[in-house]
Amino acid sequence: MKNVALYIHIPFCRQKCLYCDFPSFAGKEDCMLDYATALAKEIDSIKDKKIKTIFIGGGTPTYLSLEGWEIIRKSINRLEVCEDLEFTVEGNPGTFTREKLNFLKKLGVNRLSIGLQAWQDSLLKELGRIHTIEDFKQSFRLARELGFENINVDLMFGLPNQTLKQWLETLENVTELNPEHLSCYSLIVEEGTGFYKRFEQGTLMLPHEELERSMYEKTIEYLRKKGYMQYEISNFAKNNMSCKHNLVYWDLNEYIGCGAASHSYSDGFRYRNEENVEKYIEKINVQGSAIVEKNKNSFKDDMEEYMFMGLRKNLGISKSEFMQRFSKDIHSVYGEVLNKYINTGFMKESTTSIFLTYEGTQLSNVIMAEFLL
Repeated sequence: MKNVALYIHIPFCRQKCLYCDFPSFAGKEDCMLDYATALAKEIDSIKDKKIKTIFIGGGTPTYLSLEGWEIIRKSINRLEVCEDLEFTVEGNPGTFTREKLNFLKKLGVNRLSIGLQAWQDSLLKELGRIHTIEDFKQSFRLARELGFENINVDLMFGLPNQTLKQWLETLENVTELNPEHLSCYSLIVEEGTGFYKRFEQGTLMLPHEELERSMYEKTIEYLRKKGYMQYEISNFAKNNMSCKHNLVYWDLNEYIGCGAASHSYSDGFRYRNEENVEKYIEKINVQGSAIVEKNKNSFKDDMEEYMFMGLRKNLGISKSEFMQRFSKDIHSVYGEVLNKYINTGFMKESTTSIFLTYEGTQLSNVIMAEFLL
């Protein structure tokens, strides 16, 4: 029986943030229970797999009603799981209640990921967040009080009108609370978002590149001082508390996605589900599956993905694992690109692995594109 990771998508939000291009929707509360019922059916269809990590993301999973959670709980409880299961649920301040957190604890959730983004109410408002700093502090305290010992906090830098001082203040205040894990992403203005419209109109005041770069440098430096080791471009963890679920993606291992718009990579195939919530519900109920696209990953696809997912990690690519997976020496496939970037100082090679240097991570998108065969 294969060990796989499981991602479960809850697409509901109280309101859509202005930077968000995820498949999440506000104003669909009346679909919640039908969605939960369809989702439970899909989770029940997982056969012959042992689950090593579960990650429930969104949307805002904690916005789903308790009644909805109750429906999917039964299906989650029927899964065959590994003993050291890492079980994460994402949520936003303002949607955590004592009742919901107690419910999640009983369900076996042992890791929370809280979306904060910034420590200034003015910036939160600017992002279209529904919560205040006070809400976040309360949610965090409540989670600790109820015994959650593995908490991640999501943060964003490079925000409209954000100063370096505000970003450092965010890092200081968050690390004072001592979460086990931090994800720090730079804002990317995606098409179809509220921010994109303003960007096109020229009314979105983004920090210039120099400032953003300096925010990233300071993040790494400051968090290292506070005992957070960077293990991936945007992720930092204390004493071996890296997110096992995300490492499954970066190591190109197998995962199954349940719910609208979720993706899977299993038995050599990549497939994805219907994104529209109502259509997803209908497809599961009528056809028993909501898959709208399924492709066999070629040997070449796997190799490319293995490289540009693996290079996101600070440990980089293991040369022996590359050999084991693809029965080829990494230099025989990528020698030219590797030499180019090792010689320019953007990559380093040790006896066991190949990884990006700090300068390399700054150009990671450009570098990774060159690993397309």
